[in-house]
Amino acid sequence: MIETLISSKTRIKLLMKFFLNSQNTAYLRNLEEEFGESTNAIRLELNKFEKAGLLLSSSLGNKKIFKVNISHLFFKDIQSMIMKVVGLDQIIDYVIKRLGDIEEVYLVGKFARGLESDIIDLVFVGKIDRNYLLELVEKAEKKIKKKVRYVIFSPEEFDIKKIKEENTEPLLLWCK
Repeated sequence: MIETLISSKTRIKLLMKFFLNSQNTAYLRNLEEEFGESTNAIRLELNKFEKAGLLLSSSLGNKKIFKVNISHLFFKDIQSMIMKVVGLDQIIDYVIKRLGDIEEVYLVGKFARGLESDIIDLVFVGKIDRNYLLELVEKAEKKIKKKVRYVIFSPEEFDIKKIKEENTEPLLLWCK
């Protein structure tokens, strides 16, 4: 669907990278390796986003590091659109709000890094009925046409430091 509205595949990848998880940062060569595209195509799109104020940049040695401008007027709107494209908005509505005693839910894996994937990886923290969760996840998967993988931690056993070691910066999707 988004490909109909935005014809540049590079632009779509950059939107996913920076707006899905606002903690993501990247530099040109890093994006070249990650996207498998030419630096020229990526540079053009980065410059457009920076000129529009959607991305901010800073220098680290000889690298120009980019991150999303969360203060931009359209940040929340674009992030919401990207969440809808990925299907995370439906997962939140369909699964998280119906489970009961959830303290936190994190997005991890490829989507947390801003990469396209057919699998959405989630970490649930709380006391959850696993059978009901499985039922809700199956319904959500049919609706969004993506596989949802998850792990459940009780509040006592959850350790954000361990999650951060195993993944890039997890994205907090929901908090009590």
